[in-house]
Amino acid sequence: MSDIPSLVGPEFGPTDTSGDAQQLVILVHGLGADGFDLIGLAPYFAKVLPNARFVSPNAPEICDMAPPGMQSGYQWFSLQQREEADMLAGARSAEPILNKFIDDQLAKYNLTEDRLALIGFSQGTMMSLFVGTRREKEIAGIVGYSGRLIGKDELAAEITSRPPMVLVNGDQDELVPADQQPIAIERLQAAGVDIDGHIRPGLGHSIDAEGIQIACDFLTKIFK
Repeated sequence: MSDIPSLVGPEFGPTDTSGDAQQLVILVHGLGADGFDLIGLAPYFAKVLPNARFVSPNAPEICDMAPPGMQSGYQWFSLQQREEADMLAGARSAEPILNKFIDDQLAKYNLTEDRLALIGFSQGTMMSLFVGTRREKEIAGIVGYSGRLIGKDELAAEITSRPPMVLVNGDQDELVPADQQPIAIERLQAAGVDIDGHIRPGLGHSIDAEGIQIACDFLTKIFK
């Protein structure tokens, strides 16, 4: 029996496991949030993917940034220490957990990797980029909001998969500066990834209507 924890969270879309779901979209939330933080985006994406199943798991750890005695959502790994080595170690620790969830969901809906997209926000983008470039089989694509690339120096040696990607950052983001986007794009392109980037003017650490439309256009393209 596996000692890797199983994740749970809200879902949206076709529920029949015998083939009604034609695509699988996994929404990967950020630090201190939970699956409900992103599942509200599913109806927007479902306009272009009406037969997709959307799942938004809670990350495996209780967020450790909350005040004592208060619970404030979940985290994929701790960000108490934000040196690159610390975040890389955190991503490595969470990688098998997210991979297990991906594998379980693909099996549940009888879908292959080319029918799967990851959509991440903030720390969820970090995890989506990290896991998506290291899976054995290539998924259909990744959308990353308000995130950054973890393990950029290790990427060239570790990359095993090159799904197309689109990154969206706000130029007023106070938590993940927009200047992280060109760094990520440069490293991913150098590793052979087809990637596009968008900097949204006036946007902070959030997702706006244009960002949703960018993702809809991307999802339409990769699942055409």
